[in-house]
Amino acid sequence: MKKKYSCEIDCANCAAKVEDAVKKIDGVTDARVNFMTQKFTLEADDDRFDAILKQAVAAGKKIEPDFEVDC
Repeated sequence: MKKKYSCEIDCANCAAKVEDAVKKIDGVTDARVNFMTQKFTLEADDDRFDAILKQAVAAGKKIEPDFEVDC
């Protein structure tokens, strides 16, 4: 499953770090964090998508405390 969300991230460097961290989560096929458009795209296993999304947001908050995803 692939879904796009609005997000809030403060800098392009942080976006790249969050993207790399999310891609390392088990079950994630692909992830993109676009600083310019403030969009977060997550592609992950269908049956665990909600749990993976929560893990992705938590990973993003560890890197950038202001990272928010509008679900």
